[in-house]
Amino acid sequence: MSSANRIRVLPPLLVSQIAAGEVIERPASVVKELLDNALDAGSAEPLPGPLEITVVVEKGGTELIRVTDNAGGMSPDELELAVRAHATSKLADEQDLYRIATLGFRGEALASIGAVSSLRIVSRRRESAGGHEVRVCGSTLERAQAAAAAPGTTVEVRDLFHNVPARRKFLKAPATETGHVTEVFVRAALAFPDVGFRMISGVRTTYDLPPASGPVDRIRRLFGDELAGVLLATDRRERGLNLQIFAAPPAHSRATGTWQYFFVNGRYIRDRFLQHAVKEAYRGLIEPSRFPVVFVFITIDPEMIDVNVHPTKIEVRWAEPNLVHSQVLSALRELLQRADLTPGLRTDRARPNVDAAEQDRIRREFASLLLSQPPLIRVGGSGETLVGGG
Repeated sequence: MSSANRIRVLPPLLVSQIAAGEVIERPASVVKELLDNALDAGSAEPLPGPLEITVVVEKGGTELIRVTDNAGGMSPDELELAVRAHATSKLADEQDLYRIATLGFRGEALASIGAVSSLRIVSRRRESAGGHEVRVCGSTLERAQAAAAAPGTTVEVRDLFHNVPARRKFLKAPATETGHVTEVFVRAALAFPDVGFRMISGVRTTYDLPPASGPVDRIRRLFGDELAGVLLATDRRERGLNLQIFAAPPAHSRATGTWQYFFVNGRYIRDRFLQHAVKEAYRGLIEPSRFPVVFVFITIDPEMIDVNVHPTKIEVRWAEPNLVHSQVLSALRELLQRADLTPGLRTDRARPNVDAAEQDRIRREFASLLLSQPPLIRVGGSGETLVGGG
């Protein structure tokens, strides 16, 4: 066997670049990871005022991404640890992996970003007189040095994929990449209306969002008075599942599903169960090729979901998918019924009248979705196996 074919341990930089290939797909992926870190930092300890986050991008994020927050900041020792792979403040032991309450948890993002860019982090603890910075470029990691800084953290990413030309050549035009960054920014702003957000692209401020009074206020600032003014709202609590839903009437449906936003514990997700529930709730009210506008916010015990199922953490696995699907579907149906949108919707009953054949069809479709999802399997504190789902 030639030496070229022998098994060997990969060098750390190559390991980080492989990890970056899963986590960092484009500039928007970087922005998402840095926003997650800033939001987690803002919730980690009390602040004297509201959390404020600013995102700056140039050339769609390929030349520069800068995310600044006014959260608690990091000490010099924490700064040096933060850029190392699998270093995190969010998990302490194996059991924490089954009750994740933060947006980030793997400790991969900063190390992966540093492996494919020129990374600089400046941070200052609020009680400290000055700040410190670290720089990472590929395999080179500088020690923390003193630097002028306001309380909080600034992460600056330059020349993304400069050392991975194969990845860089697949990036789209700056305007397209800016659009992806904007969508990530909007999702974060929707999930955390009590946080102030600002986005600057080039020399133009595209969003300047002060802390909002609630989701509708934030939706108004993002999408305008016309949409916010027609939204129908409902709240529901059932068996540990808290729902807050804002839905537009059928007349405001869109040609694509990009206006459907689903969040669980502050995390934006894509989920077939939720998409199916929304589709069924609007069945017969809009054309099959149209998509309703909905904003669904779910709060649930972290032990009832598994967020560690996708490299980008955009998918989850439910312990009780039947509960989630049925509650979203019935909440939306009752909301639309109360609005008296069409003659076909009755308003003299507590629930819409769904005949047996329709119920059977929904059950069959939902069963096929369940079969496509592996069960949620966890190990209990005493070592027993716990299985959920299905």
